Amino acid sequence: MKILGMTLALALAASFAAQTLAAQDADVASHWQVSTISGKGQPKGYVQYQNLCGMCHGEGHDRPGTLALQAKYRGALPALLDQRTDLTPELIRTSVWNGTTVMPLFRKTEISDADLDAIVAYLTRNNKR
Repeated sequence: MKILGMTLALALAASFAAQTLAAQDADVASHWQVSTISGKGQPKGYVQYQNLCGMCHGEGHDRPGTLALQAKYRGALPALLDQRTDLTPELIRTSVWNGTTVMPLFRKTEISDADLDAIVAYLTRNNKR
């Protein structure tokens, strides 16, 4: 009887742990799904930026790219890339294709040249010419 009770307790604990992990996985997955935002009325490249970059570089306390840039610049430059006015097309392309510190590199199968061109246009739209 004692063995049956211990077995039942272990089975319940394992079931609870599996349910908790599944719930956490579902919560994490919801942050990394491509959004279905509308680009109506937005600048060129807005949709591509939101879909391909926003999960790391968007607004919010859970965006690793934004958090890393907050720590790096400490208010000297905006942490949100779409608020910057100093990004060059070369810097953006190099960062995407080669990665930078904690940012991974992306392959051309992950971000097309056309999508990257749109992202570059979006991130450089406010630059002083």
